Amino acid sequence: MSNPVVLITGALTGIGRATALAFANEGARVVVSGRRDDAGQALVSELRAAGAEAEFIRADVRRDNDVQNLVDKTVARFGRLDVAVNNAGTEGTPGPVTEQTAESYAATFDTNVLGVLLSLKHELRVMQAQGAGSIVNVSSTMGHRGAPGASLYTASKHAVEGLTKSAALEAASFGVRVNAVAPGPIDTAMLDRFTGSADRKAGLVAGVPLKRTGRPEEIADAILFLASGRASFVTGQIVDVNGGKTAS
Repeated sequence: MSNPVVLITGALTGIGRATALAFANEGARVVVSGRRDDAGQALVSELRAAGAEAEFIRADVRRDNDVQNLVDKTVARFGRLDVAVNNAGTEGTPGPVTEQTAESYAATFDTNVLGVLLSLKHELRVMQAQGAGSIVNVSSTMGHRGAPGASLYTASKHAVEGLTKSAALEAASFGVRVNAVAPGPIDTAMLDRFTGSADRKAGLVAGVPLKRTGRPEEIADAILFLASGRASFVTGQIVDVNGGKTAS
């Protein structure tokens, strides 16, 4: 479909922002969402300056009513929903399992897991009625591997991959595809917060066969492929984009 309607959560920074710009450059009509009005309006201005139809809708993916409103306003504005990218996420509180709390669990899982669940719920409601659509969730290399010091983030991304596969099996019957992209270390503010220092970041990069971090634009390219008709026979898959980190 030319000029598809694309909804992106967590769109204001990093991978989400790069994805919004990439879809806009392909002629998509883009709805970006996040929790900061100023940053959202600034991104919309940039997208419109590039010639795209774009809107910002504030939403907290942890709130069912917010997500329902986000999806409904998208459809009210553009008439349909062709692609959804569920990117909103948090790194949580790094540290060993013995230091985690019920509060740190909720802070991580409410965004990374509940946020994806609620997004899928409302996006699929619209796409089922259309009989078409493509959803791409954003997981992580840690969504299918262990990682010391990142137990909650790792567990949350494992859950995202389980949701992706289950939703894909349910949605296949009405012509909707659901996949996930699993980035490795990507040069974003989240990675800087997670590693906490230049030395720890360098140590993480040393474990990447290509010996560098990825760029948000490289993840955006993978998302565009999964969302497009070029991936029309791809559903329920987790696509690693990690510089070879999971090759062995």
